[in-house]
Amino acid sequence: MNSLWLLVGVVLIAVGFGLWRKWSDGRLREDSTESEVMDSLLSVHSTPGAPEGQQQFDAQTLGILLGSQATLVQFSSAFCQPCRSARLLLANLADDLPGVTFVELDAEGHLDLVQTLHIRRTPTIFLLDSAGNIKKRAVGLPRKSEVVAALADVV
Repeated sequence: MNSLWLLVGVVLIAVGFGLWRKWSDGRLREDSTESEVMDSLLSVHSTPGAPEGQQQFDAQTLGILLGSQATLVQFSSAFCQPCRSARLLLANLADDLPGVTFVELDAEGHLDLVQTLHIRRTPTIFLLDSAGNIKKRAVGLPRKSEVVAALADVV
């Protein structure tokens, strides 16, 4: 009888985790790594005149061009299926919206930055404003409506 309760408990925990993961994946939210990245000497640095704790991607160091209004940066890996879907979604949005640029970075090629930004899964997507300041972050496949709404807040 005890093993039955144990099995029921494990199943409930697994279902709860699955539902939470489904709900939270792809949600664009404020970046929680800002304070941890603050003193980093890597490719993310604080912007003079920006609000305290605001971080910025160093586009020149990364070799990327920022959009005139916003930039979507996606960290991907070679064997990531959701990365392919996210790439299509974000590239199409960037093509449709003037001033918005999409950039995909290989996580394996930027390990120092991945470690600094605490990227644990791919795809991880950052929404940057025109100056390269990190505004939002999403882990997993984002929802188109949420990306459009977040872009509207930045643009």
